[in-house]
Amino acid sequence: MLEILGKTNVDFMGKRLYAFILSGALAALGLLAFTQIVRGQANLGIDFSGGTAVQLRFERPVEIGAARAALAEGGLADAELQEMTSEGALLVRIKRQTAIEERAAERIGELLRAKFPGNALTVEGTTEIGPTVGRKLRDDAALATTIAMVGIMIYIALRFEFRFGVAAAIATLHDVLAVLGVLYLLDKEITLLIVTALLTLAGYSLTDTVVVFDRIRENLRRRRQEPIPQAINASINQVLSRTVIVSLTTFLAVLAIYLWGGDVLKDFSLALLMGVIVGTYSSIFVASPLLMLWRGAIRM
Repeated sequence: MLEILGKTNVDFMGKRLYAFILSGALAALGLLAFTQIVRGQANLGIDFSGGTAVQLRFERPVEIGAARAALAEGGLADAELQEMTSEGALLVRIKRQTAIEERAAERIGELLRAKFPGNALTVEGTTEIGPTVGRKLRDDAALATTIAMVGIMIYIALRFEFRFGVAAAIATLHDVLAVLGVLYLLDKEITLLIVTALLTLAGYSLTDTVVVFDRIRENLRRRRQEPIPQAINASINQVLSRTVIVSLTTFLAVLAIYLWGGDVLKDFSLALLMGVIVGTYSSIFVASPLLMLWRGAIRM
């Protein structure tokens, strides 16, 4: 494999205190965001807060950016637009707090017909998402994240040992909370797509952590007389080039989606971009130090 860093000798464990301070702040922000989301106080999409979804069809396809601008000019700047697979079809979703719920389809139709006067528009259907359904989806999303964390712990415990599983689960939970906290701070809308991104980055982070843990376990068995911090540092340095290459290529692929994937995938890809960075960081500065701090539990 290509090595862009060569042989390194960085004392990662010596910097664990600074890393724990940063990680603690990120985790605290994530817990605040999670609490606000559960309480319904965050910027929630209609999947979680309730609202109206209107499916439209134009006689001829329209530019989604122009349609979005027309709705924004009419006071519906928060409307979410998505192109359907059928030619000329659009899905418009409006949050409950945006108002006009009773005549949402009519109001949207008026604005778009005024913007595209020569293009016949038909309202094919309207769906109401009540607050009860939104709350159920919100609770299910929290449950799915919790199950994922438990599953990660069990997998790593079987793959390695229980202490490795605990460290990996904590590091992965840290990643999810960190990204969620930053999204909350940026006032990004929390949707099911964001939940999908968080679960995706959990899997990415776990993969990176497994690679580091595999080398740590190998070195701890071969270097029994060596101090634990030194063995862990050596392990991380040995896989550092591989970690940087994988993270960089993943980051560039997701960056392409962020730049050219359209508005619908903007926040999704932003969450993944942050996840790649945080996941790489936590494998080195969160998961590995947690193993070292597990007193007496590392000698094999």
